[in-house]
Amino acid sequence: MKNADLVIRIPIKLVRKSGRKLIFMPDGTAPVRLDPEPDDFIIKAVLRAHMWNKMLETGKARSTMELAEKENINPSYLARVMRLNLLAPDIRQAILDGHHPKGLRLVDMLKPFPLIWGEQRKWFGFK
Repeated sequence: MKNADLVIRIPIKLVRKSGRKLIFMPDGTAPVRLDPEPDDFIIKAVLRAHMWNKMLETGKARSTMELAEKENINPSYLARVMRLNLLAPDIRQAILDGHHPKGLRLVDMLKPFPLIWGEQRKWFGFK
C-alpha cells in the first residue's frame, strides 16, 4: 500500500487589524470563541454608557455637557461612549458575557456604526 498525502482545505480570510493578523471566516465574520474572553475596556464602556444614560433619564444631569463636566471627561468622548446604548441587545449581552468576536476593540466600537441591528452584527463581526 502506498503512502498518500492528505490535503485538508479550510477556507479562512486573514485580516490585519492594528498590526495583528486575525483569522476570519470567508464571509468576513470572526469565529465564535468557545471560551469567553471578556474585554474589560469594552465592558467598562458599555456599562458607563448605560450609567450615563440613566443619569440623564433621571435628571441627575440635565445635558451631556453637564454630565461630561460632572464626570470630568471630554464631551466628545462621552458622546462616543453614549452611542454604545444604541447597540443591539444581543451584541451588548455577548460583550458582557465575553463572547464578542476576537479582535474587536473599544477603539473600533467608538467609531460611527450602523444603527440597524442586523447591520451592526455584520459591522462588528457577530454572526
